[in-house]
Amino acid sequence: MHELLDASAVTLARWVRQKRVSPVELLEAHVARIAAVNPAINAVIAERFDLARAEARALERRILRSTSEDELPPLAGLPYTAKEYIAAAGMPLSAGIWSRRHVRADSDAECVRRLAAAGALLVGITNVPEGGLWMETYNDVYGRTNNPWDLRRTAGGSSGGEGAIVAAAGVAFGLGADVGGSIRIPAAFCGCVGHKPTGRMVPNTGFWPHPTGELSAYLVCGPLVRRAEDVLPILRVLAGPDGVDPIVQTWPIGHCEDIDLRDVTVYSMSGPSQIWVRAPMLRAIDRSADALQQAGCKVGHVGARRLKDAFPIWSAMMSLAGGPDYAGVLGGERPVEPFRELARLALGRSRHTLPALLVVALEVLTAPFGGRKQQLVAAGKALQAELEQLLGDRGVLLFPSYSRPAPRHGMPLLTPFDFVCTGLFNVLEFPATAVPVAFTADGLPVSIQVVARRGNDHLTVAVAQALERAFGGWRRAGDCVRCAWRRIWPW
Repeated sequence: MHELLDASAVTLARWVRQKRVSPVELLEAHVARIAAVNPAINAVIAERFDLARAEARALERRILRSTSEDELPPLAGLPYTAKEYIAAAGMPLSAGIWSRRHVRADSDAECVRRLAAAGALLVGITNVPEGGLWMETYNDVYGRTNNPWDLRRTAGGSSGGEGAIVAAAGVAFGLGADVGGSIRIPAAFCGCVGHKPTGRMVPNTGFWPHPTGELSAYLVCGPLVRRAEDVLPILRVLAGPDGVDPIVQTWPIGHCEDIDLRDVTVYSMSGPSQIWVRAPMLRAIDRSADALQQAGCKVGHVGARRLKDAFPIWSAMMSLAGGPDYAGVLGGERPVEPFRELARLALGRSRHTLPALLVVALEVLTAPFGGRKQQLVAAGKALQAELEQLLGDRGVLLFPSYSRPAPRHGMPLLTPFDFVCTGLFNVLEFPATAVPVAFTADGLPVSIQVVARRGNDHLTVAVAQALERAFGGWRRAGDCVRCAWRRIWPW
């Protein structure tokens, strides 16, 4: 049982194709794990176990008839979950919004269809923040998701359910989406690997709300996994035009084996920044740069002041991207009036969450500054060109995934701009891989993100693999959930 919960997705799929493990056996091991951990972490909010069992049995029959491993799909038998914004036929599609609590998807999103064709088994849907734009996963429909390392702490957002269940080994991988850090922040807080692909690489067909215009370039679907080696096989399944999402391009996806670390230049962040990055994160970057230098990489530095306008640039480029306004997302036909609804919330009469209402209020307050936004968009495009020239084909940037390890529930409200560590790279459309490199004295994962120029997803993954070799990478969380307020460590 334990080897099925601790092995990488690549290893598990190989065992299934080689007939060493039955897809039914693999599925049942993960279903049992979900049953054990989910009551405490509240990550999976809807399951499709019986349908997955039928799919596993059909796949098993196909495997038994096969004469060669090459005949079988690349992700054969891998159990996975998807965040609730991604449509899966018959499953919830509320986006954590109370007025949509009864909504069910009538068809699969394109990425779900592609994963099914590749042999993966969807076992459930995971929790999200209300409407999506927040660093903590909580809503009035399904409640709060807890971090499997410490139930008092947030699992991040918006793919918080994915981060928690992947970290706890409830699935072989998770399917998230990222517009400001929504894959990388949960991965960082929960101690798994999360990859935000290059912009315009993966179609967003079947998302709700559906992104339009440039927003579809900034919002990218990607995997949360146990090991960095799992990223590219899943990404190759997800990537490429679907004939529906007009913004998606064909990006060549390289191979980690083609990367010689002696040809790689690693740039680490130095100097003061726009936000207060805590000491554990800075130490993690320094230790990671040292480890990569020992592995053969060249090391340089990027002054944090170069990124000082990260939040204004992200905000302006998001605002002018052409997507739906957040008030309309939350309210539907009657857009939310944020200040009225905040008053109702104070009286205990609102079904909206405080973070969601604050995002709407910020949207309203910044609306009059359109001229400044155009200047910031231009600055963002200039920064994109500048960093692409700096990084080139063999350069990566080591950057914090967040300002600190996973904070306690509610604390992100006090530092609402800390997501700029990740959000900037969405609007620059750069690929970024969050990878765990350490644990704090309190037993919390510490993660950094590896960033490269557009199209160099394989480079960020190759460097993440080098960091795993240096520091050990992911390890299974969730054995602490037997007691809500006391961690019980298996090591």
